[in-house]
Amino acid sequence: MLFFRALQKSIAFFTSRRSSPSSFSSAPIEELFPYVDPAIDGKDCDHDCATCEIHLPKGFKIDKDEQLYGHVNGWATHMLVATGKTDWVHDIRDEKGSVMEAVKHCNVEPNKLTGIQSLMLSASNMPLPSSDGSQPISDRPTTVLLLPSFTLIDNVTPAMVQELINHYISPLPTNTTPLKPTESTQSVIAAPNGHACNGHASNGHASGSPLPDCSPPLQQPAFTIRPCPHKYLILMCSHRTRDVRCGQSAPLLRREFERHLRPLGLYRDLHDERPGGVGIYFISHVGGHKFAANVMVYRRAGSDGESEEALGEASQCIWLARVRPEDCEGIVKFTVLQGKVVKPERQLRGGFDRAKGLVSW
Repeated sequence: MLFFRALQKSIAFFTSRRSSPSSFSSAPIEELFPYVDPAIDGKDCDHDCATCEIHLPKGFKIDKDEQLYGHVNGWATHMLVATGKTDWVHDIRDEKGSVMEAVKHCNVEPNKLTGIQSLMLSASNMPLPSSDGSQPISDRPTTVLLLPSFTLIDNVTPAMVQELINHYISPLPTNTTPLKPTESTQSVIAAPNGHACNGHASNGHASGSPLPDCSPPLQQPAFTIRPCPHKYLILMCSHRTRDVRCGQSAPLLRREFERHLRPLGLYRDLHDERPGGVGIYFISHVGGHKFAANVMVYRRAGSDGESEEALGEASQCIWLARVRPEDCEGIVKFTVLQGKVVKPERQLRGGFDRAKGLVSW
């Protein structure tokens, strides 16, 4: 009986997240994102090779032949956990006393009934909140970044993870939630039991987003919710413990991305929270390290010319692989800023476009 009730809870959690609405469909590669046409868009690189000083190590070998597109598992929400590190244990969910380990023990495993991976979990090099070091690791708060909502939640500890998932992540939009007019994240997230959340009281939850059946919290979480300040995010796997190629390529690509973003006034380092710009984070294993380097580009609705105040949730995630330093200029110019793909057949693994109602899975 207990097993049956647990299974019911798990199924209710996944179905409540609107992860496979009929309005979204799987798209062939030529329909998901527009391609760059050099005759119209111009070249993806200025071909001034003398200025290109960053190169991958000699002997850097990857799979160049296997088809990429359409082979990534679908996901509904991407959760990045700040660790202040660029490498982690082989499976981040085995990191003792961590938020990632706590997620492992919650009902957020891939939904085997639909094939949808509800929660993509990544450790990241986002900086940890300041601490005097007196707290045990398991009690030390950290920050999580939730996508596609571009929401930062501070003061998260392992003990609070189930509460975070049940009452704060569940009402948020997912990759297959149709885009709506820009609204505050705090108007979407409901604090459980009418408690105050970051100074705002709530007595319910987002319409059409039933929360999973769970017990009331033992104590009121002290979460602080705020919007991510960036227009765009570039995420790169740096998980050297899983594959040395990821650890080698990510720092080199970051330097090359920085070289092209700084003249545009768009580069943001880890502690730069000025509105707009491009945040670049290293993340843990996302699969496909034989296709290194893996790069995920999240683009917010309103990124194409609107003011910072009009920015909304992520409208697109463009997942690329086999990225080399010489590709970075074109990725900045076309993929980040325009949502176009330069080398789809060779580099596009998948992603979603919520405005079009299309996904790659």
